[in-house]
Amino acid sequence: MKTETLIFAVLFVFLLVTGAIYAVLTHFAEFGGGIPLVLVAGLALMIATYLWLTGRRVGSRPEDRPHAHIYEGAGEQGFFSPWSWWPVFLGAACAVTFLALAIAFWILPIGAAFGAIGLIGWVFEYSRGDYSH
Repeated sequence: MKTETLIFAVLFVFLLVTGAIYAVLTHFAEFGGGIPLVLVAGLALMIATYLWLTGRRVGSRPEDRPHAHIYEGAGEQGFFSPWSWWPVFLGAACAVTFLALAIAFWILPIGAAFGAIGLIGWVFEYSRGDYSH
């Protein structure tokens, strides 16, 4: 994960410098440019830190070695629920929540409730019923 870590670290530095330059050039009068750039730089730093820590824990992958073969990356990549409808439900909850931000705030609790139900359903999907372990 060295390449991914480097990409997000460079993105962090670029956004931080760009945000600082933007804030100085606008004399700190415009809050719609410099502050969001610095905040997105913080997000890039969080992702870079996560990838760096995960790369130290997991070790070298075939993608990290320049002379690795394709067959080294074959096999199981993780578990993905093939027939789950909960991500669609969560997407609809996000749509309702953003609709509340655009139209009326009284819709926000409805979207939050749908989101909580969808998240709980997705997390505990395999804990009950026919597919429980």
